[in-house]
Amino acid sequence: MNYAIAIHGGAGPDSDFIRSHLTEYESGLKSVLEAGNKMLENGGSAVDAVEAAVRSLEDNHLFNSGRGSALNHLGEIEMDASIMEGKELLTGAVSMLKNVRNPITLARFIMEKTSYVFLSDSGALDMAKDENLDLEPDSYFVTDNQLEEWLETRKRDEIQDILRKRVHGTVGAVAIDKKGNMAAATSTGGSCNAHAGRIGDSSIIGAGCYARNGLCALSGTGDGEYIVNNVMAHSVAMLMELTGCSLDEACHKVIHERLKNVDGDLGIIGVDSDANISMVFNTPRMHRAAMKNGEILQIRVYS
Repeated sequence: MNYAIAIHGGAGPDSDFIRSHLTEYESGLKSVLEAGNKMLENGGSAVDAVEAAVRSLEDNHLFNSGRGSALNHLGEIEMDASIMEGKELLTGAVSMLKNVRNPITLARFIMEKTSYVFLSDSGALDMAKDENLDLEPDSYFVTDNQLEEWLETRKRDEIQDILRKRVHGTVGAVAIDKKGNMAAATSTGGSCNAHAGRIGDSSIIGAGCYARNGLCALSGTGDGEYIVNNVMAHSVAMLMELTGCSLDEACHKVIHERLKNVDGDLGIIGVDSDANISMVFNTPRMHRAAMKNGEILQIRVYS
């Protein structure tokens, strides 16, 4: 049976930093893609693949998750993540998380080893400590680039601006394994100078993450509030189920038709039950890459 994996490193406006580090971003996407594909190639599950890919993204300081997380308006790190497997429709999610090196691994633990779906803040951190998951000091997560951006943004943003600002910055992965099982995972380090305690789409099943065997697996990125309000990932899946349209048609309909009047950045990646891949966005760039049956299909940042 065909197998495939697709990843994204976030969608949004262009920047001088991205332009000047383009080669590093492309190299990072390739290594992430290979980490996930290795799981599939060796007979691993789709859940194994998306966790491996997102862990690799969380470990890469260039991407806004894990080590590359943004600083909120208090200068602190708060991370969100979710994972879903398509066979039993099991899910796990974390939010407002600190000090856990790989939030996606904690989300998977919640999905597979507990009766819960969603944990946040100190309770989630306590569970990570109890299970001996890898922890890091605050300094590990604060990169030079994110610190510089926070210091600059902090100079101009008043609290009213913070409450109104659009918030985005996400990574994710979707996969189908050799047995036809599907999974999706999404993780974020929030957005620079966002209000403390803000929870976006990355930890919300059906918004930034969704998977269902026989249909599709999806991971969203962009302005989180718009993705939540429009239940973006689930909307794509339901379009496919109820109208019989293809994955690519459904992604385009949601991003470019249903949400065409939304004044925000939106992107989504998906894989269907035949291992077809779609990557749709309305922004200047979306870091993305995909492989099918071990063959690289694309590694791109811009259109």
